[in-house]
Amino acid sequence: MAGSDLWNTVDDYFTAHLSPDDEALAAAVRDSDAAGLPQAAVTAPQGKLLQLLAQIQGARNILEIGTLGGYSTIWLARALPDDGRLVSLECSGRHAEVAVRNITRAGLAERVEVRVGPALESLPELAEEDPEPFDLVFIDADKGNNPHYLEWALKLTRPGGLVVVDNVVRDGRVADADSTAPDVRGTRAAIELIGAHPRLSGTAIQTVGGKGYDGFALARVLP
Repeated sequence: MAGSDLWNTVDDYFTAHLSPDDEALAAAVRDSDAAGLPQAAVTAPQGKLLQLLAQIQGARNILEIGTLGGYSTIWLARALPDDGRLVSLECSGRHAEVAVRNITRAGLAERVEVRVGPALESLPELAEEDPEPFDLVFIDADKGNNPHYLEWALKLTRPGGLVVVDNVVRDGRVADADSTAPDVRGTRAAIELIGAHPRLSGTAIQTVGGKGYDGFALARVLP
C-alpha cells in the first residue's frame, strides 16, 4: 500500500473508533464542499485533538483565526462550558455565511461569534474591546501572516494559555531556508518567534494522514 493510501486508511480507522462524525459535523463538511470552499479543514482526528486540548486547558474563551466552513469551530466550541465563548475571525464573507449555518445547525450559535474581515483588522478591534483573556488560540489562516497572528495571540491570551498553529510543515517545505514562498516564510517566522520569545515555550509535531504530510506547532504562554 502506498504511503498516502496507508495514511488515509489509518486515519479512517482512528476516526471510526475515536472521533466519528455525527450529523452536524458530516453536514458541515458536506455543505462546505457543496459551496465550493477549499478542502482545507482539519481532519476528524485533528478536530478531536483540538477539542481535547481545549478541555485539558479548561478553556472558557477561545479565539480562532480562520473559520473556513466552521468544522474546526464546531469541535472547539463543543469543548466550552455553556457560558463559554468562541470568537472566530474569517476574511471571506462567503465562507463565513457557510460557517454560521453549520455552527447554528450544530446548536452552537450562542457560544460562537464569527467576525468577517481581514484578521489583522479584526484583531486590533477585538483588543480595543478589552476582552477577557483567551485560554486557547487556534491559528489556521493565511500562512504568510502567521507571525503577526502569533504576536496578537500573545497580547490576547492569558498566562498559561495555549496557542496552536496549524499546517506548519508545508509538505516539508518549512525546512527550506531559501524559499521565497509567503506560506513558508511566514511559517518559518512563526516557528522562530516561538523559539526565541521569552514568553513562549513550544514545540512542533509532524503529522501524516488524510491531509497529507503536515503538522502543527504548540506554544504555551508564560507569565
